[in-house]
Amino acid sequence: MSNTSELDTRRLKREVLVRIIKAFMSDNFEENTRLIPYDMRPKGSEVPYRCCVYKERAVLRSRVIAGLGFSMEEDDERTLLSDFAKQALARKTPEPEPLTVLQNACKGCPSSKVFVTELCQNCVAKPCLKACNFGAISNNGKRSVIDSEKCKKCGLCMAACPYHAIVKTVVPCEEACPVGAIAKGEDGLAHIDKDKCISCGKCVSACPFGATHAKSQVIDVLSKIKQGKEVIAMFAPALVGHLPCSAEQFIEAFKKIGFSDVYEVAQGADTTIQVEAHDFAERLEQGAPFMTTSCCAAYNELVKKHLPEIKPYVSDAHTPLYYTAEIVKKEHPNAETVFISPCFAKRKEAQDNPNVDNVLNFEELGAILIAFGIEVDTCESKEYAFKSSKEARDFPLSGGVAKAVQAAWKGNPDDLKPTVINGLTKATVRDLKMYAKTGKCPLGNLIEVMSCEGGCIAGNAGLNTVKMALKKVTDYSAQSYSLKDDNK
Repeated sequence: MSNTSELDTRRLKREVLVRIIKAFMSDNFEENTRLIPYDMRPKGSEVPYRCCVYKERAVLRSRVIAGLGFSMEEDDERTLLSDFAKQALARKTPEPEPLTVLQNACKGCPSSKVFVTELCQNCVAKPCLKACNFGAISNNGKRSVIDSEKCKKCGLCMAACPYHAIVKTVVPCEEACPVGAIAKGEDGLAHIDKDKCISCGKCVSACPFGATHAKSQVIDVLSKIKQGKEVIAMFAPALVGHLPCSAEQFIEAFKKIGFSDVYEVAQGADTTIQVEAHDFAERLEQGAPFMTTSCCAAYNELVKKHLPEIKPYVSDAHTPLYYTAEIVKKEHPNAETVFISPCFAKRKEAQDNPNVDNVLNFEELGAILIAFGIEVDTCESKEYAFKSSKEARDFPLSGGVAKAVQAAWKGNPDDLKPTVINGLTKATVRDLKMYAKTGKCPLGNLIEVMSCEGGCIAGNAGLNTVKMALKKVTDYSAQSYSLKDDNK
């Protein structure tokens, strides 16, 4: 949660989700779902965000549709929310793409451009003209002028101007996307190219209007619980940093929701660590120049869709979720499995894994707890039946995966040189392309790649500040045994 606008949009999304869940728990799910926009913005009420109450209701309707798990791109505007609620109950599998754009919420931001402001002093040195390599800047005798047709938006003129007179306007969602998967269509509104999208969710966090939205699986999960099915929660250790309670209290909280059992995904992380350490050792023997980790679902989508040339350098290890779900399905072959995730990208991973049935993110879990009236900090502490290493529980921290492999490494310590790509951006994607092209990484030979800056604790569905989440997860993992002790 990085700024006030993001907090406001998150509160709005959470309120909609809570109302959807309460409607599901009521005697008339369909009708109470239909009424959500009217209950939130009744006639004569204050209109905090849009031009009128009718526009507010239209946007809220879109948020409800996404909250029920459907794409706004397919909405014909005639289908009632009550019908969407019925369809959500009847749905057997979630829709394939995790993200959608609420186009009636999209501002249609002006295109990104670089321009000279009135702060230009028409100085003698003209450093901006000299900095431009594309001949895009000229001087009209009064100030510098930028030819938008020639401008490449590289920012060199901005850096050169001593008065900071040159500025760049951005489209927040486009600026945040590391792979150019979101852009304005002919209608001037944002559209997601599913063939490019890696489901990292950066556009969701960036949009100050909350127009990019996750398609929730809340109703899918709660329906299975209501039907009396065996439904098992698998929580990422990052969750410890985002709820005001201990990990031991999670079990009771999940049981109150209706989950049959609870597993910590750090169990799977311990397997991932050993597999990646072994994989790295083999590659080093074969003369490989470097290896990247393979735990981040958004990074794995990046490789699949945009960086196939780096695939030979990616570890063959599966993610912690993969190994944990394998354990759960062996112990509970008929159970429905639900991963509790800090990000949206795991939904894409779950689609390719028959052992994972649904994914709820932290925001959705928080909405369920609110709707159910569960105070997690008052839940009884229940002792775990499973144990995980400190390194496995540090996986959600930036650098945690690399340090874990380093702790499990049994070879010459000098042979393993870890480095971290702390967040996928346009620049770090270019770096990865260069490493793949040249077969060299000047920074090290074990590259940890995380989509979110700060690691999974900074996932786009977080409930806490990164600083607070970091402290809580670090304190939690410190109580566990260390792989370093095993290697002594």
